[in-house]
Amino acid sequence: MPEQPFPAGDLKTLHVERDGGVLHVRLNRPEAGNAVDVPMLDDLLTVLAAVHDSTDLRVLVLSGAGDDFCQGGAREEFGTLLDEDPTGAGLHALGGKARRVCEALATAPVATIARLHGKVIGAGLGLALHCDLRVAADGTRLRLPELGLGLPTAWGGALQRLLSEVGAARIRELILTTRIFDAAEAERIGVAHRVVPDTELDKVVGQWAKPLLRRSPAALRSTKALLNAYASAARQGDLTLLDAQLLTFSAAAHHAR
Repeated sequence: MPEQPFPAGDLKTLHVERDGGVLHVRLNRPEAGNAVDVPMLDDLLTVLAAVHDSTDLRVLVLSGAGDDFCQGGAREEFGTLLDEDPTGAGLHALGGKARRVCEALATAPVATIARLHGKVIGAGLGLALHCDLRVAADGTRLRLPELGLGLPTAWGGALQRLLSEVGAARIRELILTTRIFDAAEAERIGVAHRVVPDTELDKVVGQWAKPLLRRSPAALRSTKALLNAYASAARQGDLTLLDAQLLTFSAAAHHAR
């Protein structure tokens, strides 16, 4: 059976390359620290829709071009959207897209691997957390800066994922202090599964991908569905539905100062 094609050539913010059963998706705005803007969210939604429709893909690897994985959301875009529409509709739409991207990552029928290096900040950390496996270079620096920027931690359902993956006590401290933490701490608290020298990132990705490529797509899809079902069962309600509204309200209040 021929491999299913994936969108690549017309994407402005991503580099997408398929290698057999592995799809490599690289955030490709290095001049902006791979900051997540609306065009990048649109491109990610396009690629992830194709991943969900795939019947022969096993692994998706998410990485970043240049010096950093991702320096967070494109904050200057918040002001632009509010200037264009003071009602906040554009910013609310951005928040909704962020949530859909992260949900599509989390529920992808393939194993998702985040390959982290450099700075992993805010929205970048949100994207990484919605991947199944995360490997970080030992020089990686991570941060949740939102409170210091006058914003809530309300991007793409990241807070819910943080609480689930790491735990409330540790995440409360990282959010309230907005401090930078290193790769070693990220591994210790469960944000990263492995920490290795930068030169060994691809080796670890390959070690994880190799056995997954031998798995039945149907079995992998079922396993992912089971994991997501148990994660959902532990929650009383999906509070990430409020993220776009909270982001819009806080950004508008901050912008009006």
